Amino acid sequence: MLARDWYYNERRRIGLDSAVASIYDRHDDSDLRARGALTMLGVRAGWRVADIGCGNGVLACEAALMGAEVDAIDISPAMLALAEVYARDRKASIRTQSAGLLSFAYDANSYDLIVSEFTLHHLPDFWKAVALSRIYGALKHGANFYLRDIVFVSMPDGSERDVEQWADFNIKNHGFERASVVTHMRDEYSTFGWVIERMLTEAGFTLVSADYHAPLHGTYLLRKPKSGEQA
Repeated sequence: MLARDWYYNERRRIGLDSAVASIYDRHDDSDLRARGALTMLGVRAGWRVADIGCGNGVLACEAALMGAEVDAIDISPAMLALAEVYARDRKASIRTQSAGLLSFAYDANSYDLIVSEFTLHHLPDFWKAVALSRIYGALKHGANFYLRDIVFVSMPDGSERDVEQWADFNIKNHGFERASVVTHMRDEYSTFGWVIERMLTEAGFTLVSADYHAPLHGTYLLRKPKSGEQA
C-alpha cells in the first residue's frame, strides 16, 4: 500500500502572511451579508456549523452569535489569527482549526451546515472531488452545503473575455490589484461551473440551486439527501 506522501499538500500553497491577510480585515458590510446568508440557510441555535476557509472569521462569528456551535477552519495561520481577533471583538465563541478542505477533522454525519467560500479553487480538480466527498461525509443527512467560488461560466472559447470582465469587476468593486487577478489565473485552479456541478452531484449532493451572479462567481446550495432519499 502506498504511503500518504502522494497526498496533496495544501500547506505549500498558503502564501499568506500578516501583511497579505490584512487586505481581508476591512470594515464593510460583510457581517450583514454573512448574517443574511445564514438566515437564508435557516441557521438555528444549537446547530453544528463549519466554515471551511473561514478567512477573517466574519461568517463564522455571525453563526456563533446566532447560537450555533461553530468550527472556523482555515489553512492559513494569518487568517486564523484574524478570525480569533474578530471573535474576541464580537464576543463570539468559535473553535478554530488549522486545516483545509483535505485535512479538516470531522465526525461522520455531524454537521447541520457547512459553508465554504472562495476556497475550493485552490485545489486541482481531482482534489476538489476528494474535498467534496469529505464534506458530504461530514454533513448530517438532510443538511446543507453552501458553496461560493471563482468558476468559469462559459465554455473554454470564452475564457479570455470572462477573465477581462472578472478583472474589471473586482478591481472596480473590491479594490483588487491587477496583480492578484494575474496570480489567480496563472497559479490557481478555478474550473468551469458545469464541471463543479457534475462534481457536486457525483459526490452525492442534490443541487438545490446554482447562481452565476457576477463575472466568474458561482454560488451553489446543496443538500445531502436524507437516508433512503435519492440524490
